[in-house]
Amino acid sequence: VQLQASGGGLVPAGGSLRLSCAAVGSGFSIDVWDWYRQAPGKERESVASISSVGSSNYADSVKGRFTFSRDNANNTVYLQMNSLKPEDTALYYCKVGYYQDSDYASYYDYWGQGTEVTVSS
Repeated sequence: VQLQASGGGLVPAGGSLRLSCAAVGSGFSIDVWDWYRQAPGKERESVASISSVGSSNYADSVKGRFTFSRDNANNTVYLQMNSLKPEDTALYYCKVGYYQDSDYASYYDYWGQGTEVTVSS
């Protein structure tokens, strides 16, 4: 599997962005999607996750502002980010946990490339 993330950009505080991440390849079955972010000089942190059945979890810092949705048919996820704050500025990464070729004994993680989000004050 490979991941293609997009949607980052520069927005003013209070604005919105929608990130997307598409999984491409063959023979894979995605279990969990995650979004992480890493701000300059800080450690990478979890932002949100969504399971195969659509159950989502969010970091406290983004609850009520970010919405994670999943399009299973197209192996794509979206992170709708509203009411953005300067502290949301970071490189955002999507990650998947998946099985390959119906081998449910082996579980893999794959990270996509980051997409940059900059929120101006």
